[in-house]
Amino acid sequence: MATLIKTRLIKIGNSRGLRIPAVLLEQLQLTDLVEIEVGDDHLIIRRGKPPRAGWAEAFQHMAAQVDDRLLLPDTGLNQWEETEWEW
Repeated sequence: MATLIKTRLIKIGNSRGLRIPAVLLEQLQLTDLVEIEVGDDHLIIRRGKPPRAGWAEAFQHMAAQVDDRLLLPDTGLNQWEETEWEW
């Protein structure tokens, strides 16, 4: 059964905020990062995915498909790197 809680929007500068009760935060395991999606007449709030989530699996899949080659040739150090860059 879905949990229904009524709350009010609060003014934050020129925007409005929504206080999410602790019981919902715990139930949904929401932390600082969330994703908000608009659907018809409702908002969908879900746990946010950390940056680069799923990259490791995608790279493993690419390697298994032998699709992990360099797109540009590796030409080694260029003249600027050899003379100007401080290692």
